[in-house]
Amino acid sequence: MEKLLINGGTPLKGEVTISGAKNAVIGIIPATLLVEGKCIIENVPAIDDVTVIMDILTQLGASVKLINKSTVEIDCTNVNSCRATYDMVKKMRASYYLMGALLGRFNKAIVSMPGGCNFGSRPVDQHLKGFRQMGVEVKECVNDYYDLSADQLVGAQIYFDIVSVGATINVMLAAVLADGITIIENPAKEPHIVDVANFLNSMGANIKGAGTDIIKIKGVEKLHGGTYSVIPDYVEAGTYMLMAAATNGEVMVNNIIPKHMESVTSKIREVGGTVVEYDDAIFVKGAKKLTPARVKTLPYPGFPTDLQPLATTLLSISSGTSFVTEAVWDSRFQYVAELNRFGSKITVNGDTATIEGVEKLHAAKAKCTDLRGGAAMVMAALMADGTSEIYNLSHVDRGYERFEEKLKNLGAKIKRVQDFSNEIEEAN
Repeated sequence: MEKLLINGGTPLKGEVTISGAKNAVIGIIPATLLVEGKCIIENVPAIDDVTVIMDILTQLGASVKLINKSTVEIDCTNVNSCRATYDMVKKMRASYYLMGALLGRFNKAIVSMPGGCNFGSRPVDQHLKGFRQMGVEVKECVNDYYDLSADQLVGAQIYFDIVSVGATINVMLAAVLADGITIIENPAKEPHIVDVANFLNSMGANIKGAGTDIIKIKGVEKLHGGTYSVIPDYVEAGTYMLMAAATNGEVMVNNIIPKHMESVTSKIREVGGTVVEYDDAIFVKGAKKLTPARVKTLPYPGFPTDLQPLATTLLSISSGTSFVTEAVWDSRFQYVAELNRFGSKITVNGDTATIEGVEKLHAAKAKCTDLRGGAAMVMAALMADGTSEIYNLSHVDRGYERFEEKLKNLGAKIKRVQDFSNEIEEAN
């Protein structure tokens, strides 16, 4: 096991370059199953989730080659299996994209329920609803396997009862080679939805309206190979922006699309920080005193649920009472008990956290409960006086490329070391 030692209290200063979007690339890589020929994917982040999904494709028979540290070549010509076992998918939630991709390729998919971060029920009912309307027979097998099959996927008009990123991408994957036109109403609009659609279109698909209220997909006979570059990761960008504000730092966040950051930018300004936007960069300057605020997570373009733990951590040192409401995922406040180890005063009632701002956080030993909750623990340690220890690093390794290196370049006093204790003290 490993842990991070972080000596906090130092403002982050300097420049950081954002990597390719995790949530886009983990949809794009399964989408290569639909392509005849080689796909060259650029700006791929070196994170554990990418390693997992590439390993799954390899086990299915694909040829996966790293051209350089951020470019991968994938050729799925020899894939002849439509079965993704639990051993394949247990490490990541987004492996459910194999459902839509394998259905699109074979009209058949046998996929185990996936793993990933555990912060409440995240059903796939909207995914299955969309598949059924496209002519798919859904069998729920023993051991949580889904057996999906169709004589021929057909276009359909699909209305999602709730906005779902996963269901939107999965139905797009299934629809690009289907017979006829598929119309998705009430789809998710996140930037990674648009990026997956742009990837598919660059390979010959016919998708219109991604990022709007209605997506229209006209099925084509086949997709061809090509080269595509993944968009920057707006969640990673928001992570460093909020860390800069929380540490009273001065950070230039490079290689981003500022429009994707509007909800984060406005909230940082609201609490007293300074934000300056450039063509492909944003400069963030913190403030000595942060004002309290209300935050409510919403589907894009609302405030991202993935940045809710970091927003809560930021508000823990505001000069007053703040409220954060989680309207996307239930049970996403499970990190709060760990955050309170640092001296924050946060109570959770249902979907809302009440945050009584404190003047300063103190060093603590804490564990990462999930990917973004783990980033919040790192952020709290950077804000705190003294040396903190952060455990369960596998969570943050899933979604942040070169996390410690980038933080060190911003002046953070952070290092990863081996840990042989296998336990965290219950109190500090």
